Amino acid sequence: MVSKAAQRKARLDQVRAEQRRRERRSRVIIFGVAIAAVATVVSLVVWAVVAAPSVSSSSTAISGLRTYTGLSRDHTTARVTYPQNPPVGGAHSAVWQNCGWYDAPIANENAVHSLEHSAVWVTYRPDLSAADRATLKSELDGRTYVLASPYAGLPGPVVASAWGKQVVLDGVSDPRLLQFVRAFAGSSTAPEPGGECTGGTGNPS
Repeated sequence: MVSKAAQRKARLDQVRAEQRRRERRSRVIIFGVAIAAVATVVSLVVWAVVAAPSVSSSSTAISGLRTYTGLSRDHTTARVTYPQNPPVGGAHSAVWQNCGWYDAPIANENAVHSLEHSAVWVTYRPDLSAADRATLKSELDGRTYVLASPYAGLPGPVVASAWGKQVVLDGVSDPRLLQFVRAFAGSSTAPEPGGECTGGTGNPS
């Protein structure tokens, strides 16, 4: 016959065993919740990185880069007076300028529409030497979403512009030129990235 003391001990052992099982279940649940929370945070971080606008990190290191905001996107048939020289955005023609190299000036209003489509507009002084023009043209040859044209009254020998962005360059060999092109040509920072850069106006050489 089992004594009362033995019965109490057996009951106590049973209670303790059940308590240990509950504690193990609690630890498993807590661990599972923690893992799920970490996975959720990681997923959100990855999504934020993927969904973020694709702005090249090199753009933040371009010395002398100027940024402009609050630019109108209205279409107009009138001639526009722009505050920047050359313009970096604002009201513009409904017809964009075809990307490519131009030996003669092009209309601001058409070029600005190309900027809206994520093009980079490289302007150079009309009195740039033939050798410098050839060097500049060679640097830009084959690059998509780039147009280049002479422009009177530039603040420097060459100026690179994108929608809301601009940098005045020291010359055709300034390394910031290609840095700017890589950062902004076809960039999602423009209002209509990947828009047409052909089928508009102009016959680039």
